[in-house]
Amino acid sequence: MRHVKSGRKLGRTRSHRKATLSALSVSLIQHKRIRTTTAKAKEARTVVEKLITRAKRAVLKEADGKPKDVHARREVFAFLRDRSAVSTLFNDIAPTVSSRPGGYTRVVKLGQRHGDGAEMAILELVDYNTGQEKSATKTKSKATTARKKTEKKQKSEAAPTAATESTQTKSEADASSTGSAAESGEEKKESESNKESA
Repeated sequence: MRHVKSGRKLGRTRSHRKATLSALSVSLIQHKRIRTTTAKAKEARTVVEKLITRAKRAVLKEADGKPKDVHARREVFAFLRDRSAVSTLFNDIAPTVSSRPGGYTRVVKLGQRHGDGAEMAILELVDYNTGQEKSATKTKSKATTARKKTEKKQKSEAAPTAATESTQTKSEADASSTGSAAESGEEKKESESNKESA
C-alpha cells in the first residue's frame, strides 16, 4: 500500500520522473511560462518553488558582502543540469522575487487537450506576467482595429453624401451651362434670321 507517500508518479520510473521534472524546471526558468498537463505542472511547481527559495536565500546572503554561495549553485545545478538556467535563476529571478515570501509560481488551467482529453495548464512565474502583457497588447490592438473600422465606416458614410452633393453641383452646373448654351443658340438663330431678312 502507498500510505503517506505524497506526489504523483506521472506514469514513470523514478529516474524518468526526476528527468521530466528537471526538464520542466529548466524550461520554466528560461521561458518564465510553460504549457503542460495539469499533473506535471503541479508537480513541477513544488520542485521549482524549492529551487527558487534556495537561490533567493543564497542571493540574500551574498548581499551582505559575503562571497558567492557556490554550494547553493552546485546544489541547484545537481538537479537542473543546465548552466544557463542556473545563472538565470541566481542572477535574474532570485533578485526579482527577493521580497516575495513564497508562491513564486501559478497554475492556470486551460481545459482538455483535443487529442487525448488530458487536462492542460499553464505554469508561469508570478513576477513575470508575460501572458497578461500579451493580452493587454491584444486588447489594445483590438481597440485600435475597432477604432479604424468605425473611422472607415464614417468615411464611407460621408463619401456618398459628398458624392451626392458633388453630383447635385454638377447637375446644377450642367443645367446652367445648357441654359446658357440654349440662350446662345437662340441668339445665333435671331442673328441669322436678321441677316436673311436684310
